[in-house]
Amino acid sequence: MSFRKVNIVILVLAVALFLLVLHHNFLGLSSLLRNEVSDSGIVGLQPVDFIPNAPEQAVDGRQEEIPVVIAASEDRLGGAIAAINSIQHNTRSNVIFYIVTLNSTADHLRSWLSSSTLKSIRYKIVNFDTKLLEGKVKKDPDEGESIKPLTFARFYLPILVPGAKKAIYMDDDVIVQGDILALYNTPLKPGHAAAFSEDCDSTSTKVVIRGAGNQYNYIGYLDYKKERIRKLSMKASTCSFNPGVFVANLTEWKKQNITNQLEKWMKLNVEEGLYSRTLAGSITTPPLLIVFYQQHSTIDPMWNVRHLGSSAGKRYSPQFVKAAKLLHWNGHFKPWGRTASYTDVWEKWYIPDPTGKFSLIRRHVEISNIK
Repeated sequence: MSFRKVNIVILVLAVALFLLVLHHNFLGLSSLLRNEVSDSGIVGLQPVDFIPNAPEQAVDGRQEEIPVVIAASEDRLGGAIAAINSIQHNTRSNVIFYIVTLNSTADHLRSWLSSSTLKSIRYKIVNFDTKLLEGKVKKDPDEGESIKPLTFARFYLPILVPGAKKAIYMDDDVIVQGDILALYNTPLKPGHAAAFSEDCDSTSTKVVIRGAGNQYNYIGYLDYKKERIRKLSMKASTCSFNPGVFVANLTEWKKQNITNQLEKWMKLNVEEGLYSRTLAGSITTPPLLIVFYQQHSTIDPMWNVRHLGSSAGKRYSPQFVKAAKLLHWNGHFKPWGRTASYTDVWEKWYIPDPTGKFSLIRRHVEISNIK
């Protein structure tokens, strides 16, 4: 073999070796990129199943995906179903639902979603591991079973929707009457990780604000007698916001480590009791108020018309309720129960449970009275 041929063989082997090393490094980098979100130290949020395709006529594949996160507990499953149905039927946008539930509820939820009315939706069921909350939630013996683990799903949005830059979170006791695209397009100010509807300035609150006391201010949620709260220099009279519906910039959320911040205040509350003893709303609200103090944008108040789950909801006119983009039955009375306001509007979107496990309480009572 000539000297020239030997050089060519050596060159070919060198190139092959270089490509092999490059390929190995590329695989390592790809693995690192895939694990960037999942290796954040948070475990227990595992996808159960995913239906990737909606009918072609319903969704333009070129549209941006709109991730909507909603928690679905067994005892409130009908609420989540009605909310999903109302969103799907009032938009032509490319919506994908991330439905967070407990493993014991997944089969029930799946059978309900397979009904003909909801066959066209795109969704992912995500199991929420309650071990995530160990050491972060203190059960109050006076409140019994009032602490529901799924209410904390909103704290873990970047893990629930790992590939998205933006997402919508909403509670299960809502009905959407507008196009969800409008809410998704809510502008967020630079540096803001979320946009909420403020309590004091909301259209719905103006109807019920008289005699409300401190339930729309920070002092209604946080114990200002505690030194740690006072050191934050947050004005007690600051208007609170409702965390039942919000738009999140997930890029900013991850950049600011919002989830870690929320968990920090949950742990501190367990140790020091930082929340108000006369808590005005959900146990998830205080840490959000602290982390987002003067650092959040606002959504159009018509996208969170609330208090329909209290006696105040009866003060709304039918015209106002019809004009609302989103109706929220926050409060003690749920639309699948006996005494909530405008239950007929909610029931328009409710789909009966094919398994028969979930039923409307008031309907059950009415049938019993007839007998």
